Amino acid sequence: MSLLKRIEQGQGAASSEPKLPASPGTGQLPPADPSRLSSLQARRVSAPNVPPQAGTYFDLKTRVQNKLLAELDPSMDITKTDEVRKTIQELFEQILTEENIVLSRPERARLFEQIAAEILGLGPLQPLLEDESITEIMVNGAKNIYVERKGKIHRVPVTFESDEHVMRIIDRIVAPLGRRIDESSPYVDARLKDGSRVNAIIPPICLVGPTLTIRKFAKVPITVEQLIQFGSITAEALQFLKACVEARLNIVISGGTGSGKTTLLNILSSFIPPDERIITIENAAELQLRQEHVVTLESRPPNIEGRGEITIRQLVINSLRMRPDRIVVGEIRDEAALDMLQAMNTGHDGSMTTLHSNSPRDTLSRLETMTLMAGMDLPVRAIREQIASAIDLVVHQERLRDGSRKVVSITEVLGMEGDVITMTELFAFEQTGIENGKIVGHLRPTGLRPKFMDRIEAAGIHLPPSIFGIGERRRY
Repeated sequence: MSLLKRIEQGQGAASSEPKLPASPGTGQLPPADPSRLSSLQARRVSAPNVPPQAGTYFDLKTRVQNKLLAELDPSMDITKTDEVRKTIQELFEQILTEENIVLSRPERARLFEQIAAEILGLGPLQPLLEDESITEIMVNGAKNIYVERKGKIHRVPVTFESDEHVMRIIDRIVAPLGRRIDESSPYVDARLKDGSRVNAIIPPICLVGPTLTIRKFAKVPITVEQLIQFGSITAEALQFLKACVEARLNIVISGGTGSGKTTLLNILSSFIPPDERIITIENAAELQLRQEHVVTLESRPPNIEGRGEITIRQLVINSLRMRPDRIVVGEIRDEAALDMLQAMNTGHDGSMTTLHSNSPRDTLSRLETMTLMAGMDLPVRAIREQIASAIDLVVHQERLRDGSRKVVSITEVLGMEGDVITMTELFAFEQTGIENGKIVGHLRPTGLRPKFMDRIEAAGIHLPPSIFGIGERRRY
């Protein structure tokens, strides 16, 4: 049996038989007591599932890892992953030989991958990051790790060694970005090299231990065809949205957390003509625009001294001086809403953004609330007039009970009637049933033609009336 097997199973600890005391003065064992033997038998059968000395495996891993780190050249460029990995492999084999550590081929490969992940990657999280079926990783302390697959959350049999181990991985993420996390600044937003969005929060704010949430970045952006294939939107609705983007309508994509807002924003942004100058503004750069003329701006938190913060609002104001044709804001969540509305109302048509809300009507209410956060002493009616004038279309997404993400409403913002912003729903999701746990339904046109059709036609785009359910209805 190999050393690693012995370490993980315990070196014969469970096989030693308990010895009964000899009878006094005879040197002979007393007669077996059946009740006691059955009790011992029961205790052996119901032994704990955790193997004795299981922790020794971590000692072996730590020892080999520390020796490996001591022998690695500190000046090595770790960005050259293939070269570093080859060097680590050679040193790893050398250390195992020197210490006479006998491992089977699968055990050797497993130990090497874990050590390589600690040195080059994010330790136990590395396999989860490389699994393309996982969209989100949630670490709740050292021993509880969950992932999201197809909109559903599952616990995975992966753990960290300790809370300190989680902290090391968090530091590895935030340090290269010039960010910090400690008791005085116990939470941080960051991103990985591939663009995945990271949020970390630690004790004393979080009582379950260091908590890490990673929204994975799609290596290959979802295409229009895939969005239709997934059932997130219909081809007709997407054709309509494409026409709206090309006709330079201002669009807000709304929805809850994880409903697919950024994915849809990526898709709609791809419809912007290539001869336009696009300025993107985000907290953590996630948008993957394929056009050539794109300037990406990213906000910045304050430094250790509490200085140097650059907000979304400041970037929106600055972008107006950069001669943009389009301004695309990843998400509006505060007083930057006022400046975004101002931009949309001052000739920067075709701008897009996302925000969190429960419905299209709530979207406008939240915009109103966030505008009030700017501290300007504006009457509510003036703010609503700004919203009604700036926003042309609200596209609302939801993550449904079965985990699927769908566009459930496309709503036109018409204008003002009295003190109320008027809206018209052009497309609405209609659920027809549930099959095999999956929600069945369709995004259907409501039969109403948008008031801004003249703008679409002025851009040289002609949409058939059937898209809006006018005339001969399609059969679904």
